[in-house]
Amino acid sequence: MSEEINGVIVEEADPDVAAGAVEVPDVESEDVASEDVENEEVDKDADVDADGVPRSKKESVLETEGEIAADYLEELLDIADLDGDIDTFIEGGRAHVSIITEGDVLVGKDGEVLEALQELARLAVMTETGHRSRLMLDVAGHRDKRRKVLQDLAKDAVDEVNDSGEAVRLAPMNPFERKIVHDSVAAAGLTSESEGEEPQRRVVVLPKA
Repeated sequence: MSEEINGVIVEEADPDVAAGAVEVPDVESEDVASEDVENEEVDKDADVDADGVPRSKKESVLETEGEIAADYLEELLDIADLDGDIDTFIEGGRAHVSIITEGDVLVGKDGEVLEALQELARLAVMTETGHRSRLMLDVAGHRDKRRKVLQDLAKDAVDEVNDSGEAVRLAPMNPFERKIVHDSVAAAGLTSESEGEEPQRRVVVLPKA
């Protein structure tokens, strides 16, 4: 079954997946699912990059995730007859894929299409590798722009908490957005927590004890 979102046809996942057979991790707390790729040291049998420099097994796995997701998204762009260049890189212990394109068709209102594409890309990776992925997708620099907005929002909340001495509750956000706010609040010397259930889960900035 397929659904059209902002002019992009997205295939729905298998019913078993919808029923919970595949769990999509929350980026606030989920660690890399494959334990065998954590804390892996480089050894003589490790893969090497284009310059012949050894890579850890974890880096190799993350590069593979990025390649699988990029191939999947490139095929999706072809089906939807949309233009866009795809870039992959590793940052913060996870694979990143960026679609460089004009317009916001693949972003959607409040990033809804972007989030759906990210989950589909993660599912494609899991289908190929057998393990869950924390891969992050960005389209037309949307996440970078949103990051700056959220950092400013977090700063304003911190200032308000310091002035009033009372907790400040922010608007509901997705896991990616909450993580940015939590990090910004921590960098400012305060603590924060998440409350509520998805999709109404929000960040609460707390005053100093």
